[in-house]
Order: sequence, then structure tokens, then C-alpha cells
Amino acid sequence: MTRVKRSVNARKKRRATLELTKGFRGEAHSNYKRAKEALLKADSYAYRDRRNRKRDFRRLWITRINAAARTNGMSYSQLMHGLKLAGVELDRKVLADIAVHDAETFRRFADVAREASAA
Repeated sequence: MTRVKRSVNARKKRRATLELTKGFRGEAHSNYKRAKEALLKADSYAYRDRRNRKRDFRRLWITRINAAARTNGMSYSQLMHGLKLAGVELDRKVLADIAVHDAETFRRFADVAREASAA
């Protein structure tokens, strides 16, 4: 069997790992073994938190919509139910943005929701 010399590829792999861990604390940016472990952990956190970010933003939007709805004399659930009955198909991201930047428009949406749920 022929001999395979791995030094070039091995060095390239180690250099790439150490480049990715630049800025990590302690030996995790200079020692290959520690860097490899830190990178595995960092990648798992990144994967998890890409999903959690969506959850966190939805919570933020719901909180903002609820606060604006309560200033208009409604709860969040009453507002969303009324908007659904009225056929308003705005997602929470857009509603939260309207609630923060344009209170008058949000008040009109709240009135539409109130009328739809009363009917």
C-alpha cells in the first residue's frame, strides 16, 4: 500500500480551525485541541440560538402589541381575535412596528377589531 503524507492537509485544517476561533478566551484560540472543542460548542450554540431568535422576536412583538392594545382598552387576545374576524391579515411583526411608530393607525386597527368582535 502506498504511503499518504498528510502534513499539508492537516496543517490546513488546523489553521482553518484556529482562524475560526480567533477572539476566543484562553487556550481556545491558540491550542488546536481546545480550539476544536470550543468550536464544536460554539457551533451548537449558534444552531440552537438561530431558532431561539425567532421565538424571542415573536415574544417581543406580542409584548409590544399587547401594550398598545391595552392603551386602546383591549387585551392582546381580544385584538387578535377581532382582527381575524375582520379579515385583517397583518402579521405580528408589522402590527408591532405600527404600534411603536404610528399610534393613530394602530388605534384604527383596534377600532376595526372592536367592531368585528362586537358584531
